[in-house]
Amino acid sequence: MNKAELIDKLAKDAGITKTQANDALDSFTKAVADTLKKGGKVTLVGFGTFSVSKRAARNGRNPQTGQIIKIKAKKVAKFKAGKALSDKL
Repeated sequence: MNKAELIDKLAKDAGITKTQANDALDSFTKAVADTLKKGGKVTLVGFGTFSVSKRAARNGRNPQTGQIIKIKAKKVAKFKAGKALSDKL
């Protein structure tokens, strides 16, 4: 499912316009991104938790040349599915 399909589904299920559904989805993604950027986490009970994880610096390998390259440390977004969501799958 892509963003347009999700917006269509949200609009239909909530009985709102696609524009309103798009605004709601954009607001949600912005709120999650802003919270993660500040180092926080977002927990939706029954759905899951969005959090930030630190990935350590490490050595990698260039697949074309086989040469060892250094990969910098960075922060990455992480999602852990909640029990209710896991049970539905």
